[in-house]
Amino acid sequence: MKAIVTVVGQDRVGIIAGVCTALAEYNVNVLDIRQTVMQGYFTMMMATEVGSCTIPLGDLVTHMEEKGKEMGLSIRVQREDIFNAMHRI
Repeated sequence: MKAIVTVVGQDRVGIIAGVCTALAEYNVNVLDIRQTVMQGYFTMMMATEVGSCTIPLGDLVTHMEEKGKEMGLSIRVQREDIFNAMHRI
């Protein structure tokens, strides 16, 4: 199963490393990553594979939200099919 991870916050050193390290702790594989900085704000979207995740997806969502708070970021994890349905025009 795939999930989309979105990250938004003030730009600073170590955001990608911190988020990817947290995902790796739960055996989540990053398949694709896009990031940019817009007027001092860091934005990132990642396509991930969560089929081998060591915790249930709901727990991953909670853990990543908490990690985001620790890092001063907004981190959201959504199943790919739900993400696509929410962003379809």
